[in-house]
Amino acid sequence: MRMPGRWWRHKSTPEKVETYTRWSFHFFAVMEFFSVGLTSVAPLGARLGGAALLVVAVHAALCFVTVSRAIDWTRGRRPQPTGLMWTLGAVTAVIAAVALGLAERGPDREGVAAAASGVFGVLLIFGPGIIALGVRSRRRAFGLPGGFAAGAWVVAFALGASALTALFTALFVLVGGTFIAFTAVFSVWLLNAVYELDEARETRTRLAVAEERLRFGRDLHDVMGRNLAVIALKSELAVQLAQRGRPEAVPQMVEVQRLAQESQREVREVVRGYREADLGSELVGAQGVLAAAGIDCTVGGVPAAGLPPAVQSALGWVVREAATNVLRHGDAQRCEVRLRVLEGRVVLSVENDGVSEAGSEPGSGPSGSGLAGLRERLAEIDGTLEAGPVGRGLFRLTAEIPLPSPSTASGAAPAVAAARSVSEVTS
Repeated sequence: MRMPGRWWRHKSTPEKVETYTRWSFHFFAVMEFFSVGLTSVAPLGARLGGAALLVVAVHAALCFVTVSRAIDWTRGRRPQPTGLMWTLGAVTAVIAAVALGLAERGPDREGVAAAASGVFGVLLIFGPGIIALGVRSRRRAFGLPGGFAAGAWVVAFALGASALTALFTALFVLVGGTFIAFTAVFSVWLLNAVYELDEARETRTRLAVAEERLRFGRDLHDVMGRNLAVIALKSELAVQLAQRGRPEAVPQMVEVQRLAQESQREVREVVRGYREADLGSELVGAQGVLAAAGIDCTVGGVPAAGLPPAVQSALGWVVREAATNVLRHGDAQRCEVRLRVLEGRVVLSVENDGVSEAGSEPGSGPSGSGLAGLRERLAEIDGTLEAGPVGRGLFRLTAEIPLPSPSTASGAAPAVAAARSVSEVTS
C-alpha cells in the first residue's frame, strides 16, 4: 500500500518545483470555474445561467490544457502550443465582449450586470496570464495584458460606457492581467533556474569523476612510461648482443627482469594509493562537497588520527559512499557525521534528511555495488553496516568496526586509549 505523500518524496527538487508550478496555474482554471461559472447560474436564470456556466467551463478547460502544454514546451518536451494559445486568446476576447455587452445592455436586472461583469473581469485577467506561460519574450508576455486592456476600453466605449468608466475597466484588466502575467514569467524563470542548477550539480559530479580518472591515468603514465621505455631499449640491445653471441646479453636481460619487477611494485603502489581512503581526508572532503551542494554538514566525535590505519581506511570508504548517496539520492538539507569509540569498537554514523523514498536503501540498486560493497569491505575486518530510515524523512547509515586488542596491536593501544578518552569527554 502506497503511503500518502510517498509520490511527492520520490520526486527530485526540480520535479517538485515543476509540479507546484503546474498545479498552481491549474488552480487558476478551477477557481475561474467555481468563482464565476457556478455563481452566474442564480442571477442569470436557468437558461442564460446554464449557457454562461458552459461557456466558462470551456474557457477553464482551455486554460487547463494550455497550462500543461506551455510548461511542457518550456521544458522542451513539446512544440510551442501556438494554435492553442491563439484559440484561448480568441475565446477569451469573444466571451469578454459578450459579457461586457450583457453588463451594459442586457436585461435590466442588477444580478445580470454583476454576473456578467464578474465573467468579464475574471476571464480577461486569467486568460492573458496563462497565455504568457507559452511566450518566450518577456516584452510580449507583459504586452498581452496591455492588448486585452486596450480592447476592453474600445469595446466598453463602443457599447455606450463613458470614457472614464471605460478607462477604469481597462485599468482593472491591465493591473490584474499584468499581475498574473508576472507570476507566469517569474514561475517559468524559477523552474528553468532550478533545473539548470540541478544539471550543474550533476555536471560537477561527472567532472570530479573524470578529473580523478585523469589523475590516475597521469600517475600511471608517469610511473610506467620511463620504465617501459628503458625495458624496450635494453630488450632490443639484449637481442642484438644475443644474435652476435656476446655474453653481455645476459646482464642486460637481468636488468630487464629487474625493471619489470620494479614496475610491478610501483603499479601496485599507485593502485593502493588510489584505492585506500584516509578517514580524515574523506571527512574534510565530504564536508566540503556537501557544503558546496547547499547541504549543511556537521562532523563531530573523536579525532580520526587516533584510529588504526586499517580502521581509518575502511571508514574512509564508508564516508565517501555515504556522501555520494546524500548527493545523488533524495533532497537533503542537513547531514550529520559522528565518530565514536564505544567499548572496544568504533562507530561511525551518517544521518541525513530528505530521503527520496521511505524504506529504500540508497546506493543499493543494481547499477552499482553501493552499500553491498561497503558491507563486503567491512566484513573483511569483522565490521558491520546498517542503513535505513529512522524517522520521517531521515536516513541513517551506521558502521561498526571492532578495535584490535592490546595483545594483537600493542602499538595502537596508546592511540586508541587517547581516542576513547576524548570520546568520553565529548559524549
